[in-house]
Amino acid sequence: MFKSKIRIRLKAYDHRVLDQSAQRIVETAERTGARVVGPVPLPTRIEKFTVMRSSFIDKDSQEHFEIRTHKRLIDVLDPDSKTIDTLMRLNLPAGVDIEIKI
Repeated sequence: MFKSKIRIRLKAYDHRVLDQSAQRIVETAERTGARVVGPVPLPTRIEKFTVMRSSFIDKDSQEHFEIRTHKRLIDVLDPDSKTIDTLMRLNLPAGVDIEIKI
């Protein structure tokens, strides 16, 4: 017996927006009758940048910046066509990147 699964990966810089989007996806999938596993928090990717404050001398004077990319994983088990259609039409905030694998 073949079991189908939809794997959804979410990425965002703001973890609050990411958690709200994950909650909306879980609620939408459960409303259509599918089983949901997650959201599972994946490791946060931290990129650090060092920039000199001045363009001339004073190499000791530098600024440090970082970008944190938060990730979540959601598995939707045994989806039907209604679940897939509803998830594809779901409107999420602009700062959230979505990858869907069927």
